[in-house]
Parts: sequence; C-alpha cells; structure tokens
Amino acid sequence: MKSEKIALSLGGNQGDIVSNFRAALKELAANGMTDIRVSSFYRTTAVACAEGTADFINAAATGLWPESPERLLGLCKKLESAAGRAPEHPRFSDRPLDIDIIFFGNAVFEKPGLIVPHPEAAERLFVLVPLAEIAGEWIFPGRKKSVSDLLEKFKNTEEYLSVISGNFNS
Repeated sequence: MKSEKIALSLGGNQGDIVSNFRAALKELAANGMTDIRVSSFYRTTAVACAEGTADFINAAATGLWPESPERLLGLCKKLESAAGRAPEHPRFSDRPLDIDIIFFGNAVFEKPGLIVPHPEAAERLFVLVPLAEIAGEWIFPGRKKSVSDLLEKFKNTEEYLSVISGNFNS
C-alpha cells in the first residue's frame, strides 16, 4: 500500500492539552506517519456541548500514512485512551484528546465507525481554520473545493473572528 496524504483534527479541553497533542503526534510518527506538519493551536468555544463547557484547544496535522484507514483510526482511538479519554463517552462532552480523520488521500467512504472525509469538517471552523493554515490548497474530497475556498464563506463572521483571535503559539 502506498502512503496516503492524511489530515487530522486534534482537540481537547481537559488536562494538559498541548502535552496531549505533542504526545499523540510523537506516537503517530513512531507508528509510521511521516512528513508531519502541525498548525498553530487555537482556543475555540465548545460547539454543540452543554452550556458552560470549557473552551477547546484545536489544531490540525497533515502527513503521509503508510497503512490502512482502519489502522489509523485504531491508533487514534488508542492515543485518545492513553490521554485519559474513556473508550465509551458521550458525543458532545469534555475530553482530554479527540483525534478525527478529516482526509485520507482523496477517498470518500463510509465504514463502521469511520466516515471520510469527516462529515462535519467542511462546516466546522475549529477544523477549517487550522487546516487551512497548513493545507489550504488541498481539495476537499467530494466537494471539488479547496479547504481555503470552503473557509472563505465564513470570513467576516463573528465565529470566524473568534476562532482567529484564539490563535496562540505554545
């Protein structure tokens, strides 16, 4: 199997999130991910979570993955667990680490537990803003638009300005 270009979204709002991101990226590299690029980190308001949920830190990572999407998903779930996320958890809840597969090459597919591209990614600024920073020219599979093109419709919105103002370097 040839290596595929992948994009991941990382998020968390519990514990030492930056350390969780760094540990996960180190393990992804140790397990075969190469040419890793990581966006800035962004503090964002929780989306679809209960009122009062702590802000999230979000980032994007891109690279090359030499194995199957299922192997990548399994590794992501293992890394989430290692950071303290319970294997069975409510969908819109606090978490120390969440890793979503946004792109796997140019593939568009739905398998048990895995939909690529991630079904909500094209509408979520906490995904698009960091991803556009490092892979804005990548064409969003199934949409024939680049990541930057998809982000364009959000520019000048209050939500967009809020995400951009949450950029910080760690």
